[in-house]
Amino acid sequence: MRVVAALACLVVFTTTAYAQESPVSPEACRQLASSLRLPATTVTSATPVPDGDLPAHCRVALTIAPSADSDIKSEVWLPLAGWNGKFLQVGNGAWGGSIQYGALADALRRGYAAASTDTGHTGTDASFAVGHPEKLVDFGYRSVHETAVQGKAAVRAFYGAPARLAYFNGCSGGGRQSLMEAQRFPEDFDAIIAGAPGYNRTDVAFQTIGMIQATHKDAASFIPAGKHPMLHRAAVNACDAIDGLKDGLITDPRQCRFDPAVLECRNGDGPDCLTKPQVEAARKIYAPVVDPRTGKEVAPGLEPGSELHWPSVAGERPHAMYHDLFRFIVFKDPGWDFRALDVARHFDLARAADNGVLTAASTDLRPFLARGGRLLIYHGWEDQNIPPRGSVSYYEGLLETMGRELTERAVRLYMVPGMGHCGGGDGPNEFDMLAALDEWREHGLPPAAIVASKVEKGRVMRTRPLCPYPQVAKYAGSGSIDRAESFACAMP
Repeated sequence: MRVVAALACLVVFTTTAYAQESPVSPEACRQLASSLRLPATTVTSATPVPDGDLPAHCRVALTIAPSADSDIKSEVWLPLAGWNGKFLQVGNGAWGGSIQYGALADALRRGYAAASTDTGHTGTDASFAVGHPEKLVDFGYRSVHETAVQGKAAVRAFYGAPARLAYFNGCSGGGRQSLMEAQRFPEDFDAIIAGAPGYNRTDVAFQTIGMIQATHKDAASFIPAGKHPMLHRAAVNACDAIDGLKDGLITDPRQCRFDPAVLECRNGDGPDCLTKPQVEAARKIYAPVVDPRTGKEVAPGLEPGSELHWPSVAGERPHAMYHDLFRFIVFKDPGWDFRALDVARHFDLARAADNGVLTAASTDLRPFLARGGRLLIYHGWEDQNIPPRGSVSYYEGLLETMGRELTERAVRLYMVPGMGHCGGGDGPNEFDMLAALDEWREHGLPPAAIVASKVEKGRVMRTRPLCPYPQVAKYAGSGSIDRAESFACAMP
């Protein structure tokens, strides 16, 4: 932990050391609107924003049109003073459709020149893709790439020098964008963060829709939200102590053999038990989806410990993002009924509709890594939207494809006990992956452990080290179990 603290201090030092020496004038910002020339791009505006809630910066709005049917809106925010010499692009969740202003603001406060895109459309669903294949390509990968290229060009024009390093940071759909960039456009970024990467959205859609099919098989199968806490307590109680420490967290749910049948009602129904149909529905949520034609796994299931998050994926309505994938991309029918989905009949159809536009599953990252690229992946074990074993499988695929030496030198995976989808959950779930990535790429110091905090009402309740997979945090045998320094990373 002392090493981690020292690295945090180094990040502050290096950011200051590389800050621009003199401010850029607001007038230089205004001139960008007429002087900046970018291919297939219109500079819609370049507006100086004075110091206030955010540091003073030049807000540049771009409209990018790589195809006749493209309408990609992007923004680049350029610090007028204190630029750290680096470029940071931030990702989008779900179906995108808007510029991520909160993430841009955070990047600006850290001293980065920052960029974000609306992914080529407005709105939160996938209806934009119907009859517009070029817009689907823009969403799938082209908008992020174009924003990276034009954003870095804007940096170069404004400061008179290119960014020394370029980073990408995304979670969920942004994690999918992260891996898409590393695979398709290895020269865009020098280091990438992929949080809960939904890199195989189409396959995972069968698992997610399968969950609500399980709880809506009939009225008796539905698990009301009031029963989720009871189911969650049972899963945690069954698996908490497997790692040798009873702390309310399941360190590695893969070691857990929880069967919801232990909660089956003996007589009728009740608030503290599950009916037989509810037990079967819960089992399906934990279970992987398998193609009955081949016996191969399509997608893993959710993990014990995730139960409090089930209402968003197996509650009253299907998960909107995956539902839209089938409604608008696969079947092109806004009225499509999720109950009709069948793996045997529709799996090949869905993959053909995707056709690699949405999927970023390649495990050959050698072109990206050959440039000195670094990839940091993280995923919460309680994730309900994207099964966490998918990230483990992807990392193990990297080992198989590229070999252990290269993979371990340039890629890190952090599995987060007790964390839900990109945050939240029972365990420590607030951490600074960007600082760790920056220190790794800037100074060649790979993060051995990253401290995560559990914060409630502004108070830090617990800290715990996140360990690079396959290591886990092990209690040293003394000290508070709520303090990170009482743990060390070790092989399970």
